[in-house]
Amino acid sequence: MKHHDVIIIGAGAAGLMCAATAGYRGRDVLVLDNAKQAGRKILISGGGRCNFTNQKVEPNNFICSNNHFVKSALARYRSSDFIELVERHGIEYHERDHGQLFCNDSAKEIVTMLMTECEWAEAKVKLRTEINAIVKLESGQFQLTTDKGEFVCDSLVIATGGLSMPKLGASPFGYHLAEQFGLKVLPTHAGLVPFTWHSDQKIKFEPLSGIAVPSTITAKDGTQFSEALLFTHRGLSGPAILQISNFWKPGETISINLLPGIDVRAAIGLILANHPKQNLRNSLSHWLPKRLVEALFEETLLNKSMNQLIHSELEQVAVSLESWEILMNGTEGYRTAEVTLGGVDTDELSSKTMEAKTVSGLFFIGEVMDVSGWLGGFNFQWAWSSGVAAGQAV
Repeated sequence: MKHHDVIIIGAGAAGLMCAATAGYRGRDVLVLDNAKQAGRKILISGGGRCNFTNQKVEPNNFICSNNHFVKSALARYRSSDFIELVERHGIEYHERDHGQLFCNDSAKEIVTMLMTECEWAEAKVKLRTEINAIVKLESGQFQLTTDKGEFVCDSLVIATGGLSMPKLGASPFGYHLAEQFGLKVLPTHAGLVPFTWHSDQKIKFEPLSGIAVPSTITAKDGTQFSEALLFTHRGLSGPAILQISNFWKPGETISINLLPGIDVRAAIGLILANHPKQNLRNSLSHWLPKRLVEALFEETLLNKSMNQLIHSELEQVAVSLESWEILMNGTEGYRTAEVTLGGVDTDELSSKTMEAKTVSGLFFIGEVMDVSGWLGGFNFQWAWSSGVAAGQAV
């Protein structure tokens, strides 16, 4: 049996970061993955340009049952540290809204950078490897039985990710392993995911597919995001929806302000004063696409001139525009979700090293644990930070 100081399962963002960090410390590191290619999720992220981190990363950008868990790792490996690494490798990048950083060219550059770091750190990456069994020996070491032979290690790091995007090979492997070793796994569900229509909503709103408007969306718990809202033939998407999906529970409505930054009642009052004979359809079409206006309001109301509308009707229009309450059918699920909410309970892990408190030498990093970031590069930053934290400890 081949012995390594450290074996990391998962050649994604967290696993490769951990491997390079441990390798530079002189550890003998092996990364195992059943995929044909390392970093597959990195490659498709950010539309192929990889939103690799954010200029401003704070603990409150993350969802975790223990709000304090992320603080230590994020403080010790900041987004500025990863940006410095990107710059050292000569990767050109640009900033978009809300501090999001993307490669100018391709996400492949980030994967190449990580693989180069592993090579320089003499950490080996072995792909197309199926793991059949893992046991902890009396010696305290871990024995892995794979289709490529048996391996033994002192430290075992699980970086297998969550259930999102199953077409990329997502599996519950990490959760099952945690449970095998007696660790608690919190219920999982899709995060950063589009919503789907009920059948009656689909008939009404499907023709709006492709329309995007600015919005402010509020969940039942009061969480609020101001971003673009996109109508699709399946439901609602766009950054605002993806963000709010992390805070939504089945059966809850969401409230959508379609005219953020506008005092709707004052604006309606101005139109009423200046264009009293203009009908409601044309009045609202100054602000929103006409097709959206026609889907939101009854034809009889839209055909009335502004001075024909009674106070209650004007109020109804204002409420519909600034707090459109809608009950969606559900989400598109893991198929299109960018992250998995829930996972290995962080109360089972050290926030400094990511090591299991009850199983010496067993570590969990990245998306497999109950830490999920907002949209905007935060999940990658958690991969880098948690990977470094474990890499410095294994």
